[in-house]
Amino acid sequence: MFNKNLNFTNISSTGNKNMVDHLGIEFLEIGEDFVTARMPVDHRTHQPFGILHGGASVVLAESLGSVASFLTLTDPTTQRAVGLEINANHIRGVSSGWVYAKATPLHLGRTTHVWDIKITSEEGKLVCVVRFTVAIIAVK
Repeated sequence: MFNKNLNFTNISSTGNKNMVDHLGIEFLEIGEDFVTARMPVDHRTHQPFGILHGGASVVLAESLGSVASFLTLTDPTTQRAVGLEINANHIRGVSSGWVYAKATPLHLGRTTHVWDIKITSEEGKLVCVVRFTVAIIAVK
């Protein structure tokens, strides 16, 4: 499923000083049919009441889903994976530590991908459920 010529190093080489770096998101594993990442729950990702900001969860999910789609591209010099739609249900609050995200494909078409992304706490409790749709576009 994933392009064997692509890995997290390919993605990291696109530069830093972006949202992923700012929030401390780390890509962890590429499996047979999944990709994982983690994000710290700290001052960068808290909302004013000291718990994980829902928007930070969405950034984690969209970043992971976009990377997962990128890793499936047959020719990343002519194609790009860009977010098209995202839906998140926030289940549980987290105030510290790390949250972990796992993206698995629901659909990998020629022009769209749909990912199921589950975000969990360090204890394995469900924090957020996300469905993310990615458009596969041509590089101009």
